[in-house]
Amino acid sequence: MAEKIAVLGAGSWGSTLANMLVENGHDVKLWARNQAQVDQLNNEHVNPEYMKDLVYSDKLVATTDMTAAVKGADVILIVIPTKGLRQVAGKLNTILAELDQRPLIIHATKGLEQNTYKRPSQMIEEEIAPENRASIVVLSGPSHAEDVAIKDMTAVTAASADLAAAERVQRLFSNSYFRVYTNDDVIGAEFGAALKNIIAIGAGALQGLGYHDNARAALITRGLAEIRRLGVAFGANPMTFIGLSGVGDLVVTATSKNSRNWRAGYQLGQGQKLADVVANMGMVIEGVYTTKAAYELSRKRQVKMPITEALYDVLYNGKSIKTAIDQLMDRDLTSENE
Repeated sequence: MAEKIAVLGAGSWGSTLANMLVENGHDVKLWARNQAQVDQLNNEHVNPEYMKDLVYSDKLVATTDMTAAVKGADVILIVIPTKGLRQVAGKLNTILAELDQRPLIIHATKGLEQNTYKRPSQMIEEEIAPENRASIVVLSGPSHAEDVAIKDMTAVTAASADLAAAERVQRLFSNSYFRVYTNDDVIGAEFGAALKNIIAIGAGALQGLGYHDNARAALITRGLAEIRRLGVAFGANPMTFIGLSGVGDLVVTATSKNSRNWRAGYQLGQGQKLADVVANMGMVIEGVYTTKAAYELSRKRQVKMPITEALYDVLYNGKSIKTAIDQLMDRDLTSENE
C-alpha cells in the first residue's frame, strides 16, 4: 500500500532512496537546505552535485520547508550526516509537536556522535519526544547510492526493537532489485555501520601505498574482529557482524571507489594531507570523525582496537601511514581468536 513519506537529506543516499520510494509507488517529499538544489530537483529532475548521472522521477517533490515536507507523513526517513543529525532531529521534534503527528522514524545515518559517542538512534530518541513519533528503525547494509540508482541487486537490513516496525520498513523499500531483511539488533547494526568507515579509510590507504589483495583481505578481516569486539562490549549480538550491516557493509565500503571513505584513504596513501582531502571531497567523510570517537570509546571500555588506534594516530597525530603499518605488523604475536 502506498504511504506518505518525508525524506530529510538530499545527498546521494537520501535522494536515491527518495527516488526509489517514489518508484515503489509512495508519495514522497524530499527536504533539502539548499534552494538551488531543490529547484534543480523539481525543474530538471537532477541532483548533479551528488548524483551526476541519475534522472529523478518527476513525481518526486523537493522542498526547503521541513514543515511542508513532513506534514501528513506516515513515515519520516532521516538521511543526515552524524554531525548534523541532532540539530535536524530537534527541529523535527518541534514541527511534529505542532502538527500533532506520530510518524514512524527511519534513519540511514552511519556514525557516532563526537564526545558523547552515541549512536544515531540514541540521538533521535533524545531529540524527538516519544509522543511525537512511533518506533525508530535503522536502515543499513552494503548499499552504495550509485549502484542502487542503476538498480543493481542490493540487500540491506531494517533493524529495530519493534519487529512490526522493521517489517513495515521491509515492505516499504523492497522491490525487484532492493531486498530488505529484518533484525532486532539495533546496537550491532549501528556499530557495524559506523565502524566500517574506519576500516575503509585504511583499505584505501593501503591501495594508495601500492599494497595488494592480501593486505586488503587481512585488514578487512582483522578490522571486522575489532568492530565486533567493541559492538559486543555494548551489548550487540556477535552474529550481526557477519550479516549485511556488518561484514556486508564493511566489504563494499572497503573495496569500492564509490566509497568516499575509501577514496579519502587512497588520497592519504598517495601522500595528500588530510585537510586537503577533506576540502576536496565535497561531502562528509564520516570515517574521519568516527575514528576519533571509536578510539576514545575503545580506551574508555578497554577494548583492543589496534587498527583504529593506528588510523587515529595517522589522522590526528600526524603519524605516517607507513610507520603505522610497520608498527601494526611488529606487534606481539597472538591468537586469532583472542
